[in-house]
Amino acid sequence: MPPGLRTPLGSTAVLAALVVLALGILYTGRSAPGTLDARLGTDAYGVGSPWHDVALTLDFLGEPAGSVALVTALVAGFSLRGLPRSALLVVAGPALAVGTATLLKSLVGRTIHGDNLSYPSGHTAFATTIALVVALAAAGRPGRGRTAALSLILASALAAGAAMGWAEVALGAHYPTDALGGWCTGLAVLPATAWLVDRTADRFTGRTDGRRAEHPSDRTPDGGAGRVAERMADAGRGERG
Repeated sequence: MPPGLRTPLGSTAVLAALVVLALGILYTGRSAPGTLDARLGTDAYGVGSPWHDVALTLDFLGEPAGSVALVTALVAGFSLRGLPRSALLVVAGPALAVGTATLLKSLVGRTIHGDNLSYPSGHTAFATTIALVVALAAAGRPGRGRTAALSLILASALAAGAAMGWAEVALGAHYPTDALGGWCTGLAVLPATAWLVDRTADRFTGRTDGRRAEHPSDRTPDGGAGRVAERMADAGRGERG
């Protein structure tokens, strides 16, 4: 994560977590649309062709087969571009977001179509985190200002979350507030995961540098500078002899 974006993205993550918590409390144990859901009308819970096919395609990207294929492709792309932290984040971020959404579903207990747990939407959380990882990688490029980078990240998250959220609602798999909760779950989890990846990578790099500095060949009474000076003096004596 670019250092200049840690504070605004951290604040965004906290606000998103509060929204997830508030909606979770509001809809605990419920099995019907809430006030916000009802205001959208029944037309939001179904679309005809060709939009139904578009919704199915987006939904597939959040299914096990589609998500594994997408993450694998992104890992390969980041690795080829020399972005190992992004490659790690694109695996850890979505996994933790979906895992958090799954845990929350059990805790909240909101259902749709019988006993199907619905809050928050794991598909929407997945799509949001994927977009955030890609946007973070793009935002870290040299020459991109802080405002432009933050706008890119938030716009990407909004676009991906809205697209997947629409697909889930259109297919009748979730209520709109489930999609909102999934989007906020992604916004809350990904910045924290990115921070942990950076911390872990920095610590590993620091330990590696430390081991190199303590290599036996580097240990001299006068340190590295004294060793170089001694060698230069020996060479000078040899030339004079």
